[in-house]
Amino acid sequence: MPSDAKKQLDKAKKAAAKASKGGKKPAPSKKEENGVELAEDAIDKLKLTNGLDVETDNTTAILNDVEIENAKARTCTGVLTSRAQSGSIKVEQMTITFHGRELVTDSTLEVNMGRRYGLIGLNGCGKSSLLHAIYLRELPIPEHVDMFLLSREMAASEVSALKAVYDVDKERIALEKWAEELATCEDDESQQTLMDIYDRLDEMDADKAEVKAAEILHGLGFTRQMMLKKCKDFSGGWRMRIALARALYLKPSLLLLDEPTNHLDLDACVWLEGELSRYKRSLIIISHSQDLLNNVCTNIVHLFQNKLQYYSGNYDTFIRTRLELMEDQAKRYKWEQAQIKHMKEYIARFGHGSAKLARQAQSKEKTMAKMVAGGLTEKVVAEQTKPFYFFEPDNIPPPVIMVQHVSFRYNANSQWIYKDLDFGIDLDTRVALVGPNGAGKTTLLKLLCNEVEPTDGMVRRHAHCKLGRYHQHLAELLPLDLSALEYMQREYPDVKDREQMRKIVGRYGLTGREQTCPMKQLSDGQRCRVSFAWLAWQNPHLLLLDEPTNHLDLESIDALADAINNFAGGVILVSHDFRLVQQVTEEIWVCDNQAVTRWEGDIFSYKEHLRSKIEKAQKLRLKQQAVNGNGRFVER
Repeated sequence: MPSDAKKQLDKAKKAAAKASKGGKKPAPSKKEENGVELAEDAIDKLKLTNGLDVETDNTTAILNDVEIENAKARTCTGVLTSRAQSGSIKVEQMTITFHGRELVTDSTLEVNMGRRYGLIGLNGCGKSSLLHAIYLRELPIPEHVDMFLLSREMAASEVSALKAVYDVDKERIALEKWAEELATCEDDESQQTLMDIYDRLDEMDADKAEVKAAEILHGLGFTRQMMLKKCKDFSGGWRMRIALARALYLKPSLLLLDEPTNHLDLDACVWLEGELSRYKRSLIIISHSQDLLNNVCTNIVHLFQNKLQYYSGNYDTFIRTRLELMEDQAKRYKWEQAQIKHMKEYIARFGHGSAKLARQAQSKEKTMAKMVAGGLTEKVVAEQTKPFYFFEPDNIPPPVIMVQHVSFRYNANSQWIYKDLDFGIDLDTRVALVGPNGAGKTTLLKLLCNEVEPTDGMVRRHAHCKLGRYHQHLAELLPLDLSALEYMQREYPDVKDREQMRKIVGRYGLTGREQTCPMKQLSDGQRCRVSFAWLAWQNPHLLLLDEPTNHLDLESIDALADAINNFAGGVILVSHDFRLVQQVTEEIWVCDNQAVTRWEGDIFSYKEHLRSKIEKAQKLRLKQQAVNGNGRFVER
C-alpha cells in the first residue's frame, strides 16, 4: 500500500502535468502550504553550504543531486512553540519520514541558545536527515535564526582556500535587518539577543576578514602557501577542512556539523576540540569521536526508537545516566510484572470462593486495572548493533613484508616524503600510524600494497600474502544507483546463490530493504558497512585501514574494534579516533620529518603532546600579533 508521502508526491506530479496542459498554475498542495516542499531557495542553500555556487567537478555535483533527491523524498511536520523573537528553538509534535519510513515520530526538537548538543544514534536512524530538515527549514524554524550545515567537503572550484573562507559571509544584511526589528522590542530576551547580534556584527569587521580566515585555516593545518592554492588543487580531505573553516568563520546562531572530524589528522582534531568547546551560540554535532563529544558537548540528544531523548552533560555522563535509568526501568518492570502475575493468580484462585476472598479478589482486580490504565513500565530495549567480522587468514611464515632502505617522492621535482626506511611487518603486527597531514601516512600504506613504487630501496612481500586496504574514500566510490546486494554480486560473481550473498551482506548490519534499495538511499555509515563487507570477503592476511571510523556510529566502532582484536592477521591503522587506536593497537609509529619512529607511550600521551604543542603555537602567535598589531593577511 503506498505511503502518504508517495500519495502526496503523485498528487503534486498530476497537478503539475494538468497545469502544463491547461496553462494554469497548480494549486499548492498541503505539503507546499506548510513550507515542506523543497523550494528553489532551499536548493540554493544546499549549493552554498557545499560550495556549489561556483563551477565544480562532476563528482561533487552528483553528490549534491543525491542530497536534493533525498530532500524531496523527505516529509516533515511540526509545530513551533518557542517565541518568534527568541534565539532558542522549540518544535513540538515533530515527525520526519523518508521514502515513507518514519525516522522521527511525535518528538520535540529543543535547541537552547549557548548549548552544544551531541546528536547520537545508530547508523541509518535519521541523524543526518534531521540536520538537513532543520537547515532546509522543512521544520518551522524562525527566519531570523541563521544556520550553516557542514555535511561534506568544499567543492573543487577555482577560488583560493583563503578566499573561499571569507567569501562565505552572506549573513551581514540579514543580521542588520534583524537588529532593526529587535531595536523596537523592549523585553529582556529581545534585548539580550540584540546585544549578541551587535557582538557578531563587530566580529564581522571587513578589515579583519582575511586575518580571521587565515587563523582558522592555520589551526586546521594550512600553511600560508596552501591558503593561496585553488580549492580544485586540494584532495577531498583538505577540501573538508576548507568547509569546516567556512563554518567556523561564520559562527552562525545555529551551527550544524555532520561528522566534522572526518579526514582530519590528530593535530587538527585536538585544535577543533578546543575551538568548538568555546562556541558561544547553539551547536548540534554528529560525531563518532567520544573525545570530541566529551570535551565539547553540554548536552546529548539520543535518537532512539524514533524519539529524541535529551540528557544533560557530556557523553560519559550520558552513558552513566542512561545505564542508571535502564537499571531503574528494569527494576520497575520486574516489580510490576511480579505484582500483576501475583494478582492474576490470586483472582484465578479465589475469585469464585467465599464472599470474603471474592471481595479481596475484586479489590486486586481493580488495583491491577488502575496499574494498567496508569501506564505500565515498558521492558528495557537495548540498541542492537550488528558485529563486524574478518575471516581467519591462512598462516604464512614471517617475514610477511620487508621494507628495506626505502626512500620515496612522487616525482623528481617534489620533496622527499621518506628516506631510508627499514622495518618489517608480520601477522602479529598491531601498529597505528600518526603524524601531521602531508607527512606520508597514506603514502606508506600505498607503498606497502604496491599502489606506488619506492624511488629507492625495495618492499618485499610474501608471495601468498593478501592485503585488504580500506581507505577513507572507499564508500564514496560505490555505485549509488545499485543496491548493496547487486554491488556485491557484481564484485564477487563466484557467489551464485542470492540467498548466500544476502547472508554475507547481512553479517555487516544490512537487512531487508537496506540490501535491495539503491545505495543512495542508505546513510553514509550504512554505505561504509557495504565497503567492509566487500573488504572482508577478500580474506586478507593484513588489514591496512585508513580512517575506518568515518561515518560509523559509536556502537559500530566498538564492534569494529572487537572484530579487529579477534582478527588473527596483522593490522596497520591510520585513524583520528583516539579510543579505537587505544583499543586495537600495541605500538604507535610517528610519520614525520621523512622518517617513521616509534612513540614511547600510548595514544593519549601523544594527544597531550599535541595539545601542549598547539597551546605553545597559539601563545607565540598572540605575542607576535601584540608586537605587530592587527595587520592584514599579506600574500607572499
